Amino acid sequence: MSRTTTSPSTEQPLSGGMLWFAAIILAAANFVAVLDMTIANVSVPTIAGGLGATTSQGTWVITSYAVAEAITVPLTGWLAARFGAVRVFTVAMALFGGFSALCGLANSLGMLVFARICQGFAGGPLMPLSQTLLLRIFPKEKATAAVGIWSMTTLVAPVLGPMLGGYICDEYSWPWIFNINLPIAFACAFIAWRLLKRYEEPLVRNPIDRIGLALLIVWVGSLQLLLDEGKNLDWFASTEIVVLGIVAAIGFVTFMIWELHEEHPVVDLRVFRHRGFSASVLTISLAFAAFFGANVLTPQWLQTYMGYTSTTAGMATAWTGIFAVFVAPLAAGLSARGDPRKLVFWGVLWLGIVCLWRTIATTDMGYWEVAMPLMAMGLGMPFFFIPLTGLAMASVEEAEMASAAGLMNFLRTLSGAFATSLITTLWEDQTTVDHAELIALSDSDQMLQRFFEGMGNTGESTLQNIDRLINAQAVMLATNQVMTIVAVSFIIAAFAIWLAPTPQRKIDPAASSGH
Repeated sequence: MSRTTTSPSTEQPLSGGMLWFAAIILAAANFVAVLDMTIANVSVPTIAGGLGATTSQGTWVITSYAVAEAITVPLTGWLAARFGAVRVFTVAMALFGGFSALCGLANSLGMLVFARICQGFAGGPLMPLSQTLLLRIFPKEKATAAVGIWSMTTLVAPVLGPMLGGYICDEYSWPWIFNINLPIAFACAFIAWRLLKRYEEPLVRNPIDRIGLALLIVWVGSLQLLLDEGKNLDWFASTEIVVLGIVAAIGFVTFMIWELHEEHPVVDLRVFRHRGFSASVLTISLAFAAFFGANVLTPQWLQTYMGYTSTTAGMATAWTGIFAVFVAPLAAGLSARGDPRKLVFWGVLWLGIVCLWRTIATTDMGYWEVAMPLMAMGLGMPFFFIPLTGLAMASVEEAEMASAAGLMNFLRTLSGAFATSLITTLWEDQTTVDHAELIALSDSDQMLQRFFEGMGNTGESTLQNIDRLINAQAVMLATNQVMTIVAVSFIIAAFAIWLAPTPQRKIDPAASSGH
């Protein structure tokens, strides 16, 4: 391992207004990267229809980005050490804008999925590097505020994504979902380089762990393909799914063994030796999977079965983000003063309780009855994410900060991608089961049939009306049953945080060196 002979910049650190301006630029970069994980959620039917594809095929627009992003996120520590954190961030931001333009120009589903994969590869490093650079540029006494800024963009972006995507699809056309990234991405890249290049540090020329990188791509890609295609291919009744499962399992085990014994691993798994970091990552993975699953399910349910447009569905879900923004300063202040584990526990437990509240939803609910529990979720989100991020980063050694940030974001992103596949599959399967059970139970005394016939419906029309009524109730039952699983996941995540030891230190911004 050798270092370059170039010395760090002698320019003065940022101060005052310029420091906060740089923070806004970094937060904006993280915001657009996370936003693009969900902005297409409510727009999949529109995009698929515009490109002549089925809605099921259209979900690749979501998962292709998530998988590509998941692959590059854990590479952030190695990329930052080899090429410089500021340089990697700036290039990734510019490429993100370029590939966003390619998404907007796509005239086929294949081209769009390819562009989304490239966009995901570029977007992956933006999340951990925005976090790492925020901690690098802020003085120690303001580190909690820096984490608060980053945490809120990570939480609010997935909530605002469906609203923004729905509005754009309703009022304009789907390519603008991606085109809006262009000015933000290019402006952030230019400004970030001008402001932050003074914080670049000497490089570490470690050899490339090609085998580790190949194994990472194989097992992550195989596992995500398994989750995406399992429903269509009848899961393990399909040879293709069985093969993908075997490849994913062998690839994962081989990857773990290789990375733990490689002198210069592409992903430094040794950070998991810190119990505080491991417990924090376990909690954030469970909680974010539950949050992301609920966030994907809600707009689909509202649009498909409750008669909401993309815009109104997005407006309903946006209440979570709006309330979270107002509560965030309080959460950041409390996490700087007390034991963050208590805030995490009560914050995540509150989300579980709210999801239990959501299990009594009915098809007769009005807009505000839908929005109220979503507002309540916004009150709990900052109290788990902000202190949990700080606890995770404070649990590792200073030199491991970039690797830890990359791994934490990797597992959070992957858990969100997996939750999307699992929740939608479970929802559809449970709807089918509930539909069959309701058919067996319904209209045994033929009251419904006589009701519709009394309204002048013919025999065939009566049966169609009864089936439509049963289907609406089956979907509502399935939605409530899935929400119960989401609630249980939150509650398990809440108790998982107590696996972490009492934190011994606060975040040290010097720990963001990435080397």
